[in-house]
Amino acid sequence: MEKLEKTEAMKQIRDEVVACDNCLLGEYRRQNNYLPVIGQGNHNARIMFVGEAPGLNEAKTGRPFCGASGKILDELLASAGIKREDVYIGNILKDRPPDNRNPLPKEIIACTPYLEKQIEIINPKVIGALGNFSTGFLMEKYGLKDKIQGISKIHGQIFVAGPEFGKKIIVPLYHPAVAVYNANMKETLINDFKIMENSIN
Repeated sequence: MEKLEKTEAMKQIRDEVVACDNCLLGEYRRQNNYLPVIGQGNHNARIMFVGEAPGLNEAKTGRPFCGASGKILDELLASAGIKREDVYIGNILKDRPPDNRNPLPKEIIACTPYLEKQIEIINPKVIGALGNFSTGFLMEKYGLKDKIQGISKIHGQIFVAGPEFGKKIIVPLYHPAVAVYNANMKETLINDFKIMENSIN
């Protein structure tokens, strides 16, 4: 897909998300004058990150990972020699759940078709799954359901999807928020990000 085609396809997804009423989160967004967080980054990225759901800062700006977790993510990218503008960052959900609660199964089902279209358009080689919800969804999508465990057991491991999925590499990662609350986790995240970057080479 050419660059212009990708841009137009991503704009179409944006318009669909803005008008979405597949679950109650779209109505919650409109009631609070929040913005949907469609995703941000390079449409030709080799690496894509998928987080969980927007927080308050993200819902106010429409940008993914722009708060405390975003600062950690920027540090992690820099530590692995990756520029933020070279990757694409999205979420399982495009709208903020009330009180930052966990995504509900019906919300994941309603929202992830947008993410799946984005992955298809960008066609990254590696997807960094940030946290349990992202890891579970992506590993099931790419035929790795039997490998799913808690993030504490499989973080930093490289999983290769079958040829029917274009041999995409899925790397489960702790969500950057863990390092906001526990600074000792940052070293683990730094190591995992380097493993992910090396998986491309």
